[in-house]
Amino acid sequence: MEKGYLAFILHAHLPFVRHPEHDSFLEESWLYEGITETYIPLIKMIDQLLDEKIDFALTISLSPTLIAMMEDELLNNRYKKKLEGLLELSYKEIERTKHDPRLNNLARMYNNIFKESLYIYADKYHCRLMEAFKKFDASGKVEIMICAGTHGFLPNMEMYPQAARAQVKIAVDTYKRVFGHSPKGMWLPECGYYPGLDNILKEFALRFFIVDTHAILFAEPRPRFGVYNPYYCKSGVAAFGRDIESSKAVWSAIEGYPGDFCYREFYRDIGYDLEYEYIRPYINCGHGRMNTGIKYHKITGRTDNKELYDPYLAKETAASHAGNFMFNREKQIEYLYEKLGRKPIIIAPYDAELYGHWWFEGIDWLNFVIRKVNFDQKVFKLITPMEYLKLYDKFQVISPSFSSWGWKGYSEVWLEGSNDWIYPHLHMMIERMTELANQCPHANGLLGEALNHLARELLLAQSSDWPFMMKTNIFIEYACQRVKDHIDCFNRLYEMVKNDSIDKNWLDRRRRQYNLFPEIDYRVYKA
Repeated sequence: MEKGYLAFILHAHLPFVRHPEHDSFLEESWLYEGITETYIPLIKMIDQLLDEKIDFALTISLSPTLIAMMEDELLNNRYKKKLEGLLELSYKEIERTKHDPRLNNLARMYNNIFKESLYIYADKYHCRLMEAFKKFDASGKVEIMICAGTHGFLPNMEMYPQAARAQVKIAVDTYKRVFGHSPKGMWLPECGYYPGLDNILKEFALRFFIVDTHAILFAEPRPRFGVYNPYYCKSGVAAFGRDIESSKAVWSAIEGYPGDFCYREFYRDIGYDLEYEYIRPYINCGHGRMNTGIKYHKITGRTDNKELYDPYLAKETAASHAGNFMFNREKQIEYLYEKLGRKPIIIAPYDAELYGHWWFEGIDWLNFVIRKVNFDQKVFKLITPMEYLKLYDKFQVISPSFSSWGWKGYSEVWLEGSNDWIYPHLHMMIERMTELANQCPHANGLLGEALNHLARELLLAQSSDWPFMMKTNIFIEYACQRVKDHIDCFNRLYEMVKNDSIDKNWLDRRRRQYNLFPEIDYRVYKA
């Protein structure tokens, strides 16, 4: 009999970026890179595990904004065109490198990757990757969680519970529409929790959520089993805490596996290495140089002189690291089993985009771990959080601590000097949204459409991605522009509603551009 369990949780999220007013838009490439480098490889891996009838369990959190982009016809068409361009570029690279066997081998590797990606995307799943996730959800091997609507940072909405409720409701409604049943678990954006948030989750029949380590360790009363066991809040919703050891093995820039010198170097791409006129047709026109995804070098070391990538050595390294991870979890679980007197659960949550995108070999590593756990040991099994909750009749009741993940663990990334200017505007928008929801509780027709879109603009402005970009100084211009745009359009539409002068043509343009959340209902803001 196994002595414990490991739960891999992959959180897949991107902010909603869709610009039909432009033929090509730089920030839309976030989605295209994520599909090619993370989501398709992940789908391929799960399909193979299912086809081979491997016993496994995996939990994937999908944000509603990512779901909306995966469902969007415009973005799907643009991605397919982008992928076809990369395939064409890879053929040119095979020709360009034909006199260098090592480079030519790498060019052929990318050619195979793009051909297989195009097959999986266009032929197997007909440009609708959500069909794959619906299949996985029905398989019983993959538990699909949902995330708050636009990945809004919920602790910064504590003083406005109607705003947090709106983020949760649109997430649950999106999940029901896509998967045909209610979600069991929710990924709290940035693992941000404040005491009482679980009451809102209970209102929408959610059974569990994930928090960072210190939310459990600093809980009241003292948690009996540390983070190696879920706990019920007084609401009856369960909290699972992140395990530090398994996280550090992957996340740590110093000790983590992705930093191994044999792995592919993310920051060397032919989009910057080759002549601009050669590469220009395959990158977003008018945006200068950018990544193509074709990278020929390995990390090598702390040097600018990067050696050529060896995919075979990298794969062997990934297998070795997978074995090391499994061995460490065996010893960890054996120790915990003896100390705790019950079978522990190791919660290992990661951003999905780490695998494949930032860490090229990450999907291979995950695949190796899953297979090794299944065939090479008997100490522990893979499990989903909901499955673990069914193992025991009783769990301790605690009150988790206010917390987040990220720098210092207490929201500082999403509320500090670089981004605090946005919150007075967001608070005013919430108050105005609440005002109109109370004044117009039964609106329909054009007024109902306007009020629903007001809620949509507010939700989009609340995305935690924007203050994160401001804090980290990455794409800061776009982040500031998006927040200001949503604030301005919200206030303009608010005045239209107040003055009974809604500009239908203007409203329709905004709704076409930001066409997510067809199930949105402004009444959630009603006090």
